[in-house]
Amino acid sequence: MTTPVGTPSTRTRRLVLWIAILASFVSFLDASVINVALPAIERDLGGGLTTQQWAVDAYLITLGALILLAGSLSDVLGRIVILRIGLVGFGVASLLCAVAGTPEILIVARALQGVAGALLVPSSLALITSSFDGPARSKAIGRWTAGTTVAFLTGPTLGGIIVDSIGWRWVFVINVIPIAATLILLGVLRQRDVREEGVAIDFLGALLCVVGLGGAVYALIEQGDYGWGSPVILVPFIVGVISFAGFIVRQRFAKQPLMPLSLFAVRNFAVGNISTALVYAALSIGGFIISVFLQQVAGFPATLAALATLPMGILNISLSSWAGSLSGRFGPRFFMGIGPIVGGAGYLLMLGAGARVDYWTQLLPGIILFAIGLSFTVAPLTATILGAISETQAGIGSAINNAVSRVAGLIAIAFLGLVIGPRVDVGGFHRTLVLTAGLLILGGIVSLIGIQNSAKQAPVQR
Repeated sequence: MTTPVGTPSTRTRRLVLWIAILASFVSFLDASVINVALPAIERDLGGGLTTQQWAVDAYLITLGALILLAGSLSDVLGRIVILRIGLVGFGVASLLCAVAGTPEILIVARALQGVAGALLVPSSLALITSSFDGPARSKAIGRWTAGTTVAFLTGPTLGGIIVDSIGWRWVFVINVIPIAATLILLGVLRQRDVREEGVAIDFLGALLCVVGLGGAVYALIEQGDYGWGSPVILVPFIVGVISFAGFIVRQRFAKQPLMPLSLFAVRNFAVGNISTALVYAALSIGGFIISVFLQQVAGFPATLAALATLPMGILNISLSSWAGSLSGRFGPRFFMGIGPIVGGAGYLLMLGAGARVDYWTQLLPGIILFAIGLSFTVAPLTATILGAISETQAGIGSAINNAVSRVAGLIAIAFLGLVIGPRVDVGGFHRTLVLTAGLLILGGIVSLIGIQNSAKQAPVQR
């Protein structure tokens, strides 16, 4: 049987899928691999909890704020062009992170990583949506989602092994391998680039978003050193809040907004993104506090601290496909509701852990319970959000959902200083566990109340 003219061959589709997964894998991996390296970075460069927070959030600020702009750039300049720029930029920024001699240099390099990372996700999804259609597109997006989830969940284990064996700087150097592989595959693909006509880039909206997130996050992280009454904190916070409000207003009236607010008129899309914000905020601070606590308070080496959370990745990989099938059969509402609540109960089970941790009795049961809950949450959540909108909007819908999850993690990490205090101790660990559980449980309640098992799609925006 011959391939119809204009339809990509099976080989081309396979290459596109591998390119999309590998390119996004790098971006998602660096969002999670950093956690287990934080104590080693702090010991080497200094700066305490503030340095650890900024090492995470500098990346998330630029990634979350620019991911929507990157989608527009991909349409205007071409998906493959933007993908290549993002890959090379990410590689250069990673090497800058690896050679950083001060916290300030590392933070700037992490911000540059986020800029490059923002270019990778929308371009990867755009390649998929232009090469697949119908049920094949949904299946391809599902495989892409699985690949990025694996990166997010297995990152800490990989990071722990690297930190203990060859040092934290190699956590960043290792990025060069998947980047080189993806660039080689792009060369093999030889696909003609696609550029959309008449697309305007909302640079003002992007600027308002960056200033809004940056100002608010700076105030949340640095308030412990200066106090909320200091102009150094108060002015950036006020400017940030006003700028982000301006970004939302801009999206309401812009002719070609970065984030079409009309999508949020669809109930499952809106509720799904609220649940995403709560669940991914919990994932970010939960992964952060466990990795840091086990090393800085309980005295675990980085590898053991990373292996402590390995059951999360194993169970998620094992159960997520089954959970997605059950969700498709019975509807997502129950799974999106009960899954986070079970995960929250898992974090509450860890409250018995103290400075002398018995991992097998005090942490592992909670980690397993959380992993089971997460496994029944992620696949239904992603499928529900993308299923609520038309296939032609899958790219922007996924970009918005990715931005929501990254911004939620960004704000949650920035907020941690108010919960933990100046340094991580047993009390701060317990308070963070309760906060993480509360966010997960609230995310489940939101889904139980708001998600519909059968919902209309959003109208296609022309």
